[in-house]
Amino acid sequence: MRAPERRSARRAFTLVEVLASLMLIALVVPVAMEAMAVASRAGELGRRKAAAMRVGERVLGELLAEGQLATGATSGVAQEGPFEYPWSVRLENWPEDALQQATVTVTFSIRGAAQEIALATLLPATGTAENAVGGQG
Repeated sequence: MRAPERRSARRAFTLVEVLASLMLIALVVPVAMEAMAVASRAGELGRRKAAAMRVGERVLGELLAEGQLATGATSGVAQEGPFEYPWSVRLENWPEDALQQATVTVTFSIRGAAQEIALATLLPATGTAENAVGGQG
């Protein structure tokens, strides 16, 4: 009966290879985590801007439909999901023709930084909803 032969060379990673791979991981993981954080912030900003745009469109549409743009509320707070969006309306005379520019500005805060979006439309100088949508007036 023969004794089992011993292998002289074992297959394994050397200490240098293990340390090199750990060093590579130590460099790659923080960069990847920062990239994920930046992508997360950009996604959150995009979602909040889209919600602010919906709020601005809704406010502008409601004020136009109710004929309150020239005489109604010039500011308020709208709820969209779990967030509140303060808004304000500004009317200015348009330099050409007998028109007014109505601008709705919606503000919101994201991670402590103030952001705002503005929506604008042109209206007849009277500012009534009937004239703005093409009715008699």
